[in-house]
Formats: sequence, C-alpha cells, structure tokens
Amino acid sequence: MTRTTTKRQLKPRDQMQRRRRVGVGPQTGSGGYARRLSDRDEALLKQILSKPQDYIDSPAFYEDDAATKIYDEAPDIQKPDTTWYHPVMDDISAQRGRTVKSAQQVILTGAEEKVLFHQFNYARHCIREIQKVIEASPSRQPTPDQAEELLRWHRLAERIREQIAETNLALVLAMAKRTRMSEVDFADLVSEGNMALLRAVDKFDAGRGYKFSTYACRAILKAFSRQGMKLSKYRQRFPTDFDPKLERSNYLETKRADFEKDAADEVRRIVLDNRADLTDVERTVIEYRFNLREDGPIEDEKPMTLEQVGQIIGVTKERVRQIQNKAMEKIRLKLESNFLGVGEGAEKAKEEAAKQAAEALAGSNGR
Repeated sequence: MTRTTTKRQLKPRDQMQRRRRVGVGPQTGSGGYARRLSDRDEALLKQILSKPQDYIDSPAFYEDDAATKIYDEAPDIQKPDTTWYHPVMDDISAQRGRTVKSAQQVILTGAEEKVLFHQFNYARHCIREIQKVIEASPSRQPTPDQAEELLRWHRLAERIREQIAETNLALVLAMAKRTRMSEVDFADLVSEGNMALLRAVDKFDAGRGYKFSTYACRAILKAFSRQGMKLSKYRQRFPTDFDPKLERSNYLETKRADFEKDAADEVRRIVLDNRADLTDVERTVIEYRFNLREDGPIEDEKPMTLEQVGQIIGVTKERVRQIQNKAMEKIRLKLESNFLGVGEGAEKAKEEAAKQAAEALAGSNGR
C-alpha cells in the first residue's frame, strides 16, 4: 500500500516571515534542520545582539582546549542555600527560626572565586567572539547554529552570575544593617545593594588576586551613599513634610475663607485709616454702607441701603452707587498694592479676589 504525503503550501508572505525568524532556514552543517526558536528566545537573542558583550579578558581564554580546562577540569563548587533570605524583614530570622549563620553558608576561597569568574567571563568572551563573526558576515544576521550558541553561552553566564551573587547575599544584608539610614527604607537599601552586587560581578577582575568581597563592599557602600544623596536632593526640592490638612476635603474652602477674612480686615484698616485718600463723602458712604466703626461693627445695627445713605447725605440712590463704586476702586488699588503685592495692572484673577474681599467684608458686617 502506497502512502502519499501532501505538503501544505505556504503563502509567499508566510514563507518570508518564517525566513526572518532565527532558527528557520536552510540545513545546518550537521545535516539537520535547526529547531525553531520560541518568541521568548527570539526576544532574548535580539537583546544579546543589540550591543557588544563586555567581559574581563584573560590569557587562559586563548589556550588550547580552554573550554575543557575552564569547565570540565574545574573542581565542583558548592552552591549557596538562600532559603534564609528575607530582605523585607529587619530581623530575617524572626519568622523561620533560622539565622544566616545557621543556614548553609558558602564561603568561597580565592581559588574558587577565580574558577567561577573565569567560567563567567569565558562564556561572555565566547558571546563576543560570535558577535564579531556575525558583524563581519554580509547579512549581519546569525545562522541557526550561531543563534543556538549565543543562547547557550548567555544562559551559562547568567547561571554562574546568579551563583556568585547568591553566595554574597549575606554581605549585602550585613552592610545594610550596619549602615542603616533613618530616611531610607531598609528594603530599598537592600535592593540598591543587590543591584550594586550584580554590577560588581560584571566588573570584577579575579586575575588581580583580590577577594571579591573586598571589591563588592566598596561598590555596595557607594550605592548606599548614592541612594542617600538622591533622597536628600529629593527632600531639598520638596521640603514640605506631610500635612494631614491636605487630606481634608474642605481644605480649599478653608484656605479661601482665611484669605477672605484677612482681605476684609485689610480693607477695614484702609477705610478707617483713610489710606486710599477717600473724600469725606466717599468715606461716609463706605462707613454707612458697610457698618464700619473704629471699635468694630455694631451687632444690632445693619448696613444701610443705598436709599438710606442717600437720605443722609442728600443725594439720590443712583448717585450713592456712583460714589460707592469710585471709593471701592480706590480701595481696590490700595489693597492690591499693599496686601496682594501687585501694581495697578494686576491680572483679572487678583482683581476678582480684591472685589470678593470687599464683598466678604460687607457680608460679615451684615451677619
């Protein structure tokens, strides 16, 4: 029985999209087809190729069978136990009944650190060498084999980097507790120290013969100092402490009422001291209209109407209105000059504020 296989024909657009995906293409040198990369691997590969990989160089990388010597012939190094790590707690042993000392701590010797850092930097060295080959190619795109190698070396480097960082987590916590800053949250301090620790792993040169903890301590302390300076600059820029009054729903209304009261008191002093150079008629109209007295308004006496003031000074109601408006204009200009701190060309908002203050004065006297 003959078995026939029908191959699905792809549209040209689908074929182009598949060719653009790294890992999909012609046969590899081994005679098989490269596996198709996942979206996550493609994103990671794009990130790796976005910039040249930096690393700490070493003569050991150029020896014969360097990979075999650095990885296969290297001694096994114990991995740390991080079950005790609870950086958001001030006392990391309060909840679990364990301390950092009782946990399975790993203290690396200088030789062990050198092995790990050689393995870490050799993986990054291999990534850079592959990047150079890709950059020199006509297409400047990785082949499927190159893509696989880039991902493999990157994951190996990240795994070793994580092992080195986890081995030194206790160093970050110890320094954070020793340099506690009252204005910096403990968890933020530890987080900043952890980031400094990772940067120190990337920059440390084990070939110089120093212990990594010596280099990392300085990097962590600098990070703590930067965090404190950053917070200090922030507080200098925003010096106001928290004010519970700002949380009240009537805060704006309260501030407005206080301003109107202060403005009304200022208007009263302007009229009583005649700072606005009012004529006798103008001052009489204002005093009767708003019930102004040297010793304060009389509670039982209400402000007079325009018609009542006109009967006292012997003019019509409309003439009293004109005298009042002219007097109020003089008062407004004086109020803006002394109380609001602006000239005669004040903006409309300040003008309205002055008028509202005068009206508030009338309203307070009328109550």
